[in-house]
Amino acid sequence: MKNILIVEDDAMQRKNLKEMLQLIDEQFQIYEAEDADEALEISKDVNIDLFFVDIFLKNSSGLEFAIDIRKITKYEFSFIVFITTQVEYLTQAFKQTHCYDYILKPYDKDEIIKMVKKFSENAKNNSKQERKSVAFDLKNRIIIKMYIDEIIFVEANMRTCIVNTVRGRYMVNKIALKKVLELIDCEFIIQSHKSFLVNTKYINKFEKIDSRTSKIYFENYEGTAYMGYKYRDTLLELIKR
Repeated sequence: MKNILIVEDDAMQRKNLKEMLQLIDEQFQIYEAEDADEALEISKDVNIDLFFVDIFLKNSSGLEFAIDIRKITKYEFSFIVFITTQVEYLTQAFKQTHCYDYILKPYDKDEIIKMVKKFSENAKNNSKQERKSVAFDLKNRIIIKMYIDEIIFVEANMRTCIVNTVRGRYMVNKIALKKVLELIDCEFIIQSHKSFLVNTKYINKFEKIDSRTSKIYFENYEGTAYMGYKYRDTLLELIKR
């Protein structure tokens, strides 16, 4: 990761954030914009690796800018971090643009350093191999694409599947679990129960419930899935490998 764009209409806030980022790595090329139009022009001319976007700009909307960025193919899965003082708007921001994180004003230097280092490491890993993605139809004809390696588990309830990912939970209507498995088509995501698919790379531990069923816990995730007796041997064998 080398190119960072700060979209912030407050010159002093931009300056403070820029200085913090330069402390992390002097090699970062940091671009600045005070409104959405200027930011969009920079984004078209330069390949930006990480966006810091103020949700509320004086002459435009940071949220609308992020929505426009997601329409550009090369930025479909780029790292977007929202800057805000009002956390109540973050749910809308996450749902509409699938941003990766947020920071609150005034900035916490340690938090920013930790965040950017995490993104830098992810960018290095992603550049080593092409990441597979899958698209699902949500409500109101919204289509969302997500990285397969970010899927933690999928739960089926009648003709609805809930896809649990590192970025949130998504409800996919009118689709069977078998069809979801076909779309994902990944060797480390398999069926663990008649109602669950699990990503074996996120599994932390099992808890036996009875002779036929166990509960599955995942690393750094509160949601849980289940493992049925029918699928146990295949699942455990894959984990061992």
